[in-house]
Amino acid sequence: MRHAPASLKTIAAAACVGLAVAACAVGPNYHRPSAASPQRFKEAEGWKPAEPREAASGSDWWSIYQDATLDSLEKQIDISNETLKASEAAWRQATALVSQARAGLFPTIGVTASATRAGGTGGRATAATTGGTVTPLKHPVNEFELLGTASWDLDIWGKIRRTIESDVAAAQASEADLAAARLSAQATLASDYIQLRVADEQRQLLEKTVDGYKRALEITQNQYRVGVVAKSDVITAQTQLGGAQSQLIAIGVTRATLEHAIAVLIGKAPADFSLPPQALSATVPVIPTGVPSSLLERRPDVAAAERRMAAANAQIGVAIAAYFPDLTLSGQYGFANNVVSGLLHSSNNFWSVGGTLNETLLDFGARPAQVRQVRAAYDQTVANYRETVLTALQQVEDELATLRILEQQVEVQEQTVKSADLAVQLTLNQYRAGTVAYTSVVTAQAVALGDAQTLLTIRQNRLVASVALIQALGGGWQAASIGTAAGTAATLANEAAAAR
Repeated sequence: MRHAPASLKTIAAAACVGLAVAACAVGPNYHRPSAASPQRFKEAEGWKPAEPREAASGSDWWSIYQDATLDSLEKQIDISNETLKASEAAWRQATALVSQARAGLFPTIGVTASATRAGGTGGRATAATTGGTVTPLKHPVNEFELLGTASWDLDIWGKIRRTIESDVAAAQASEADLAAARLSAQATLASDYIQLRVADEQRQLLEKTVDGYKRALEITQNQYRVGVVAKSDVITAQTQLGGAQSQLIAIGVTRATLEHAIAVLIGKAPADFSLPPQALSATVPVIPTGVPSSLLERRPDVAAAERRMAAANAQIGVAIAAYFPDLTLSGQYGFANNVVSGLLHSSNNFWSVGGTLNETLLDFGARPAQVRQVRAAYDQTVANYRETVLTALQQVEDELATLRILEQQVEVQEQTVKSADLAVQLTLNQYRAGTVAYTSVVTAQAVALGDAQTLLTIRQNRLVASVALIQALGGGWQAASIGTAAGTAATLANEAAAAR
């Protein structure tokens, strides 16, 4: 036991030297590269909505649509969506890698206990009991040993710290991926829901149209009975009615498909889910866009790409550290004896302490190639980041243009529908009076139906575009939330725990 203090002093001294040297970390420190950042969105010019709407503080983005059914469906995504669960599991893997890498900064400590019994004329005694001499074993010999070990890879050149830096950035990118997957699922659900409600309104429109065509057919049949019109008018009216009825039936396919898609998004089997028909909200919310530079902090996919740059940058330091020697401290302290009862006596102790310095002298270009590889990988992440930013800017501009143009189109189309409905009434009255042929009625009714369907399509496109704009702007997400209690990962974990 008297040797233990000396060994501890030796280890402590070596550790202090290692820690003093370990203040440096080779490789470049990370700085975010520049990316496209215009001063304004071009497509927002000349379009000044009177009252732009956004979700109230603390509210989810879809609340601006003021639809209780949509609100209920969206909340189920966090708990039941399987794609989101897969992304959350990937994030947990990434955070576990961070903990694993951080453990490398500290010593590894272990303990070993062994018991052996040896005998035979060709046997040998162990070094611990005989000082290394080889002695024939005339009688069986017992050997008991209790050994504590410790090893410490000193991070002199920052290899472990750069690895941790890379793993932390990768975990942050994974959480941003999780937020992007969540936003994508939410936006897809909202778009599917809007299209389903439009299908409900198309059904109502076609049901109304079928009723109108039935009345027109009755008028034609009555006039045919009194000999005012030819049989061809009746056949034409029947044909027109059948076409509208066929369209009405076909709407069922679209609605069923959308209902099934919504079921899968909220983690339910399509057979266990249904949505009763409901009117579509007439209000198209217009969302404040802010400035383009804010997308760098509001888009989860942009944040994920930026964090992958940081991870790749740290890997350069890991590769460069391979040029320098690796120092590992190790030590042992234990007891050995041929009987268990006196094993822990001071006369049976032994210890060792030392260090190992590893340096590669010749690798035929392996290390330079590795450095070139990680530098190229970093350059790739920079290009991917800049492309992601450009794509984000494009998506915002696209949806702004879509909303601005559709707002102009819907005003014209609403007036067109009114004119078409009036034309149907006038033409039908003229037909009753016998001043126009039935073909004029058919033409007017067909135009009116087409214009009404076009108006519904424009309304659908405007609402879907508003969802896409919210998604393009990040859905209220902030990069600063990564790793916090308000972050996506923590929120999903809390909601999953509450659901259990």
